[in-house]
Amino acid sequence: MTLYPKLILDALATVRYPGTGKNLVEAGMVADNLRIDGMRVGFSLVFDKPTDPFMKSILKAAERAIHTFVSQEVEVTIATESRQAARPEPGKLLPGVKNIVAVSSGKGGVGKSTVAANLAIALAKLGYKVGLLDADIFGPSIPKMFHIEDARPYAERVDGRDLIIPIEQYGVKLLSIGFFVDAGQATLWRGGMASNALKQLVGDACWGDLDYFILDTPPGTSDIHLTLLQTLAITGAVIVSTPQQVALADARKGVNMYTNEKVNVPILGLVENMAWFTPAELPENRYYLFGKEGCKQLAEEIGVPLLGQIPIVQSICESGDAGKPAALDENTVTGRAFLQLAAAVVRQVDRRNIEAAPTRIVETH
Repeated sequence: MTLYPKLILDALATVRYPGTGKNLVEAGMVADNLRIDGMRVGFSLVFDKPTDPFMKSILKAAERAIHTFVSQEVEVTIATESRQAARPEPGKLLPGVKNIVAVSSGKGGVGKSTVAANLAIALAKLGYKVGLLDADIFGPSIPKMFHIEDARPYAERVDGRDLIIPIEQYGVKLLSIGFFVDAGQATLWRGGMASNALKQLVGDACWGDLDYFILDTPPGTSDIHLTLLQTLAITGAVIVSTPQQVALADARKGVNMYTNEKVNVPILGLVENMAWFTPAELPENRYYLFGKEGCKQLAEEIGVPLLGQIPIVQSICESGDAGKPAALDENTVTGRAFLQLAAAVVRQVDRRNIEAAPTRIVETH
């Protein structure tokens, strides 16, 4: 029996790719390197991504098609190619990023996203290159806080890969799952789906060179946190709490998650949010609505710095809802507080980098 290219291509045309419904030839998946040597046939199949979920089944189906429609005697060798370069392995995803800071809280409602957003803006105002990732997959709030709810990031070809280009606002590069889902619908995803989405926002985005990459993490401790720890070497964590005893109890759990010997991420310090209420008409007055200096006492107890105390003023809520975070105006009480917080974080990161070895990603077993 004599083999020739059309015989092989006709056989491959009987195999359909599930992602598009087209056959392999029609979809342009058969590379133009078909080689025939007697009863030996070799060629490559081209997939969009090196992690294509149908790759193994398509390779088996292609070989079976040749044996079925040409001859059982054909010796088939199939290689694979990818139109897109592979995503770098964990730990090497962000080569241009100097410091990764996770902003966390033990419980919801303590203003963690407000602190993360304002910290990022304040760092940018201090002259640093800053990125902010909204890692709160199930409750993304960064698009609203930065007044970019209608933004839709696009992809560009960079070094052989299609990478998402972050949105830039107030001097900060931003990405959030909120850009890709309907804001009016609940995000009903299993943990695996959420983790994969998060990996894409980290590893398939063009973050470029950054001095600080801020992670606005979900409240509590979850598999989203584990995904981040297994994907990125986090420089340090900032724990946000209110002075309330209930919130402080959860803050301890947040501290424990990062300082666990299997994780070993340094705690840069605590931020006491809603430390006191100051009425606009009585700026010198302080009313301690949630207790006084509870976060300061916890910081002293566990031996970490208190990075800042952020007061409640009516404008901080209004500015967040209006998409103009308080840190934009350094002439306000809260604006100054966030600039002082940013300066404290810089000091702690510099100190941590001098005194401790780089963080290692959590190994997956």
